[in-house]
Amino acid sequence: MNFKNVFRWHLPFLMLLGLLSFRAIAADNLLIIGDSLSAVYRLPVAESWPSLLNNKWQKEGDKPTIINASISGDTAEQGLARLQTLLQQHHPRWVLIELGANDGLRGFPPQNISQTLTQIISQVKRANAEPLLMQIRLPPNYGRRYGDAFYAIYPALAKQENIPLVPFFMEPVAAKPEWMQDDGLHPALAAQSFIADWMADKLAPLVTQ
Repeated sequence: MNFKNVFRWHLPFLMLLGLLSFRAIAADNLLIIGDSLSAVYRLPVAESWPSLLNNKWQKEGDKPTIINASISGDTAEQGLARLQTLLQQHHPRWVLIELGANDGLRGFPPQNISQTLTQIISQVKRANAEPLLMQIRLPPNYGRRYGDAFYAIYPALAKQENIPLVPFFMEPVAAKPEWMQDDGLHPALAAQSFIADWMADKLAPLVTQ
């Protein structure tokens, strides 16, 4: 028997099997890479919206496991710096990108923020994962001109990269003072259940198996 020919005949099958195996590994994971809005600043992790959403989805049994890799204070550049390690560690099928707020709060040029987010999206795609970009809006006290330029980054990138744009959960939350922490920037514990349901509604159509 010519084992070289046998191997050659079976190589396409083996390659397909390997690809399917990789997708099977990735099938159950939704990685969240974000800042304090997803890392839930000054709140118990177990009562955060990502934890509540993951609990809800695991009970349903047909949704991905959520891996929340968000860190309070992270800029888009800091998220990019640790993204490759996260992708190699978790093999996600989907990556929710919730970054840019801290860049905006520090007044970084919108063009620079857009370039960094583009690099994040490209790196996610190279890992055979599907990027989901969350819209971010700055508080109104940062000025309309800068605020509008910052806000426009996200729909422009979603269109350019042909990826979903997830609505910003802070818009309905910020409208209720009782749902906000004293700093006026972060959602309070009372808002976490609402955010989990909000995100479940927005994400579910995007993460079907």
